[in-house]
Amino acid sequence: MTMLNQKIEAALNKQLNAELYSSYLYLSMSAYFQSINLPGFANWMRVQAQEELVHAMKFYDFINERGGHVMLQQVEGPPKEWSSPLDAFENAYKHEQKVTGLINDLVNLAAGEGDHATSIFLQWFVTEQVEEEASADEVVQKLKLMGDASGGLFMLDREMGQRVFTPPAASAEG
Repeated sequence: MTMLNQKIEAALNKQLNAELYSSYLYLSMSAYFQSINLPGFANWMRVQAQEELVHAMKFYDFINERGGHVMLQQVEGPPKEWSSPLDAFENAYKHEQKVTGLINDLVNLAAGEGDHATSIFLQWFVTEQVEEEASADEVVQKLKLMGDASGGLFMLDREMGQRVFTPPAASAEG
């Protein structure tokens, strides 16, 4: 087994922390939505938090599988309040764009280091980020379209309450 080089190991550990932060952020958003009586929005964010935890564990497992050392760091506390559902989802969308940038930086690092196994591992995240950005932006666009129509907000809340967490299928790599 080829061990991870130090640069790649450090970068993957940093991304593991970023994915844990993402989970915290969405859990905090879920609590915010719960506090303003939008249980469907709270459910959507809770499912998102679970997905981010799965992403974190993919990094955790990959680092271990490659003979690296997982180095858990303190996870920064996320914001607790947003000015509106739209504000929360605009923040979620911006956050996903930031994560896409972090994943792209990792892809570039792996390519520059000639680490093909890490490059292949990261391709799943490249594809996943397209979906993550699109799903957050879809809600942003619906909320903008709705404007101040509270009836629309409650209809969307009901729709978002239907989202369920689906763990990813076991991959060939483990």
